[in-house]
Amino acid sequence: MKAAQLYRNTMGKPVPSERLIKHRKHFSESVMVSVAVSKTGKTKVHFIDKGTKVDGRYYREMLLQNRLLPDIRQLCDEEFVFQQDGAPSHRAKLTVEFLQQNVPNFIEPLKLQRRRSVDTSIVQCSHDQ
Repeated sequence: MKAAQLYRNTMGKPVPSERLIKHRKHFSESVMVSVAVSKTGKTKVHFIDKGTKVDGRYYREMLLQNRLLPDIRQLCDEEFVFQQDGAPSHRAKLTVEFLQQNVPNFIEPLKLQRRRSVDTSIVQCSHDQ
């Protein structure tokens, strides 16, 4: 059987080769960015170079210290609450310590909060509000 005979429409007629998808990626290439968003606006969008491993050190030194926090302070001064998701670089012990020391209000990633007792979490939430 010839390859061209494998491609037939529902009427049994051959499909012209220019209508065939010859190469298609299943997913588009990904782009990693870091940005802060608030009711007062957003920071610059910081693109992370392809192939960069965003570990705790890169996140703290390159993104937080040198890009995001300066942008946030320019946008909000010191009146902000910093919250992030539970990505490994976000919940790294040194990252959490860095944020506790360098931002006015910081909501810890969920996985760290779950380790605490219920009573401690309630006191901290009440105190922070």
